[in-house]
Amino acid sequence: MQAAMEPFLNSSDVIDWRHPAVRARAEELAQAASGVRDIARRCFEWVRDTIQHSYDYKRNPVTCSASEVLLAGTGYCYAKSHLLAALLRASGIPAGFCYQRLSLDETGPPFSLHGLNAVYLPEFGWYRMDSRGNKSGVDAQFCPPVERLAFKLSYPGERDFPEILAEPLPVVVGALRTHQTWDALYKNLPDWQSASLPR
Repeated sequence: MQAAMEPFLNSSDVIDWRHPAVRARAEELAQAASGVRDIARRCFEWVRDTIQHSYDYKRNPVTCSASEVLLAGTGYCYAKSHLLAALLRASGIPAGFCYQRLSLDETGPPFSLHGLNAVYLPEFGWYRMDSRGNKSGVDAQFCPPVERLAFKLSYPGERDFPEILAEPLPVVVGALRTHQTWDALYKNLPDWQSASLPR
């Protein structure tokens, strides 16, 4: 089990949990926590409520790496998931990436990927959580073992990918690295149509 979890604890250019600012924030969030579940909840709620969703707040710059998200205070759902994973990994808690394919206008095409996380909790195993940020009609919560994600699938063509990935999808990282403003990215959000994600 320990070896299988190692990829979900790694630091990388995107999940740069060894960055001093990320480590400091992780240590602050873990202070006085009562265990893994409490640390995970604190990290989730802090990212959900403190980091502003780029589209909701019409904020630049477009961020990608965990440290960029933390220092800018903003990010799309994908970027927020990068920061949440980094904060968890900095505390030695395995964290991965999950994706949904959602309708942009809530009627059908066009579609885009939506990024969220899975955290490994000793009591429950892998648990998915969505830190994109709550607003009217969106109420994501941390209440394991019950999932309370931001979005439910409602339209033909939407998909919930079951895979838990150790690293973000290249198509997601590429989109975040290519576009400089929130509106430019919104016009070019990444999509994935396969029945499953690449492993």
